This record gives sequence, structure tokens and C-alpha cells, in this order.
Amino acid sequence: MNSRERVTKVLKQEEVDVIPRHLWTLPGVNMFRKRELDEVLRKYPNDIATPVYKYGYGKKCRGNPSRKGVYVDAWGSVWHVGEDGVIGEVKEFPLAEWSALDTYKLPWELLEEADMSEVNRSCAQSDKFMLANTETRPFERMQFLRGTENIFMDLAYGVKEIYKLRDMLHEFYLKEMEMWANTDVDGVTFLDDWGTQKTLLISPELWREFFKPLYKDYCDILHKKGKFVFFHSDGNIELIYPDLIEIGVDAINSQLFCMDIEKLGELYAGKVTFWGEIDRQHILPFGTVEDVRNAVIRVSKALIKDKRTGVIAQCEWGINDPKENVETVFETWNTI
Repeated sequence: MNSRERVTKVLKQEEVDVIPRHLWTLPGVNMFRKRELDEVLRKYPNDIATPVYKYGYGKKCRGNPSRKGVYVDAWGSVWHVGEDGVIGEVKEFPLAEWSALDTYKLPWELLEEADMSEVNRSCAQSDKFMLANTETRPFERMQFLRGTENIFMDLAYGVKEIYKLRDMLHEFYLKEMEMWANTDVDGVTFLDDWGTQKTLLISPELWREFFKPLYKDYCDILHKKGKFVFFHSDGNIELIYPDLIEIGVDAINSQLFCMDIEKLGELYAGKVTFWGEIDRQHILPFGTVEDVRNAVIRVSKALIKDKRTGVIAQCEWGINDPKENVETVFETWNTI
């Protein structure tokens, strides 16, 4: 069984020989711990890979998002990066005032000038499951453009401009999904961080009214072309798990350790694939090898029921996480 077959079977809730692996790395690991990263990947190679592609260069871009200093992204948001290899935060917002919306230009050059010429060949030449990463993140993009506090107020009061911005972004993201749907990738991912440590950032009713229809459109476009849909969100998103399953998300990456893992398994095992994870806030950076091993065993017992399927062994390697903890994640999953 090769990697593509293994991941596909897990997404279809069919039994596999071993749980497929997917290691994520934050920028600092790639920049400063490349030798260790290479060692881990030689020992535990990923079953999921990214096709070869390159989006167009944003006309507003300035600086380097992985280096200390100021970075301006393609959308015009100004990021302050506190140290090399660590993701920064937006400090200046191009739509802080709604008066700027009428003249604001989306970075269509990202899609219109994208080099997709090697996508299909890279898919054909690999036996990995090829997963495309996208720009699609409507809620987060609104925050980066307008500011988090402003967006919460806009949503609460239902100002007309928030609907206009949503529709502008949705048009862009629909085009992006269509672009990927017409390639040979196996799956496509999109994201939005919806959870605090305890619950959603907005009410589930508002989420269902304002954002769920967007997500369903993305799923429909991708499923029509036979692609699997992957979704990521930080935080506790237990309240919208059934909605994500309903609209057709095939794999969900969420912070399991912010939620009741056993309850998630009881309610949703067999209905969706759990795309990781192992606690990256506490256990991976600060726990012992035994803590990590016990965490994997807990997740496997909660989420795997009658047969070995429905889970992808994913974890995120932060810049200060011990290498042995990351290795233990995959070593333990191999025994499940």
C-alpha cells in the first residue's frame, strides 16, 4: 500500500496497514533545525505532500514573513515579526476605516499570475497523497484586513460593509478553489481559526448564517471534481463539528486537546477523518516522551473504533519542541 492509497483509504473509512503520517513544521524548524527535520523525515516519511506550484507575487508585498522586522503581505496587511522563524501578528490594517473599502483592490495577481505548470506532473510523479494549500481563510482574512476587534463589532451589529467585504473575499476564494479543482491534486485544504480554548469565538448561530454557506460552496466545487476537502481550525470547535461534516469536509484538523476527545470519537468517528493532532501547547513542547506516548494512545483509543482508519497521524513541530517528542508521536502511531 503506497502513501496515496493509504491516505485515500483513511478518508473513505477503510482499513489501512498503518496510520498515515503528516508532519507540520513552523518556520523556525525549517530555518534553524533543518538537520533534525531531515533525520525525522528519513525515519518517518510523510504520506502527504504538496504539489509544485507558485502563486503570483503580490504587488503590495514587502519584507520577509519569517524574519524579524516588518512584513507587508499581498493583501496590504502590515505584520510585525518579533523574532526570526516565528509567525508575527498584524499591527496595521488596510481596512481599519470602512471608507477605504470602495477603493480597496484584492490581490488578484496571486491567482492570475500563478504558475501551475508543474502541478499535474508533480502529482503524477509521486505516490504521495498530494494536498494543495490555499489562501482561503475568510474569517481570518477579515481580521487581517480590518482588525479583530473591529470585525467582532461589525459582525455583532451586522453593518452592511461586512457583507460587502465577505462577498468580495468569497469571489476571490471561489476562483482559487476552481483553480485547484481543475488540477490533478488529491485534496485541497482551507482554514480559519474559530476556537478559543473553551468554545467558539462567535455564536454557532452567527457562524452558520454568515460563514457556513461559504464553506459549503468550497466543498461543492472540490467534490464535483473528485477532490477531498481538508479543513483546519485552532481552538475548541466542537459546536461546529457536525456542520463541517454536513457540508462535506472530509478531514478536520483541530486542537483535540482543547475538547473532549472521547466525546468527539463517540459522536464523529466513522463520519469524518481526524487529521491529527497531538497537543502542541503543552505536551509536545514541555512533556516527556512518556507523556507524548500516552497522548497518542489516548487519541487512538478515542478516535479509532472497529478498524484501523479514520485518523491521520499529524502533529505540528514548533521551534522549541524536543526532537524526541516528535519522533515519539510517529513511533507510537506505528504501533497502533
